[in-house]
Amino acid sequence: MSSDTDLTLSSYDEGQGSKFIRKAKEASFVPIGMAGFAAIVAYGLYKLRSRGNTKMSTHLIHMCVAAQGFVMGAMTLGIGYFMYQEFVAKSKQ
Repeated sequence: MSSDTDLTLSSYDEGQGSKFIRKAKEASFVPIGMAGFAAIVAYGLYKLRSRGNTKMSTHLIHMCVAAQGFVMGAMTLGIGYFMYQEFVAKSKQ
C-alpha cells in the first residue's frame, strides 16, 4: 500500500479522546464555546429553583438564548482571530 493510503486509514483508528484533543488544538475556540454553553446551562438549571414568579418557559428561553449567544460569540471571536492570523499576520512577514 502507498503511504497516502496508510495515513488515511490511520486517521480512522484514532480514538474519540485523541481526536477531540487534536481538533481542540486546531480550533481552540470550539472547546471554549462548548464549556461556556455547558456552564450557562448548568447555571440556568441551578437558578431554576429560585426563579420567583417567572414562568418556566420564559426562564428556559432566556437560558437557551444566553447559551447560544455565548457559543456564537466564541465562534465569531475564533473566526476573527484566525482571519487575523491568515491575512494580517502573514502579510507582515
